[in-house]
Amino acid sequence: MENNALANRLKLLRDKKGLLQKQVADKLGIKSNTLSGYENGSRSPDHKLLNSIADFYNVTTDYLLGRSDDPELTEKEEDEKLYKELDEILDNLPEDERNRLWSKIKAYAEGLADANKEN
Repeated sequence: MENNALANRLKLLRDKKGLLQKQVADKLGIKSNTLSGYENGSRSPDHKLLNSIADFYNVTTDYLLGRSDDPELTEKEEDEKLYKELDEILDNLPEDERNRLWSKIKAYAEGLADANKEN
């Protein structure tokens, strides 16, 4: 059941974006025939790739797997995705730049918190 839901939703999402299998496969770093296998239900992606596919289409893994009919990310999921992206960016910075950026982020967040208290 999950495999059929995954296959159907992968094809639906790709069609909605007007993309070819090759375009999606290239973006995901896989071969076109691998994606074809996912879309026809003969293969299943591993967890890491499933997360990458969900990120690519900006949907939840639960939606891809047919566990939810709501493709939209919840606010918490959006936040987690943002934190993950920020963490990856920070990991690629030299330590001094990373510390400087964290200081700016912290100051900005404190400023927002103070502004919200005043309102």
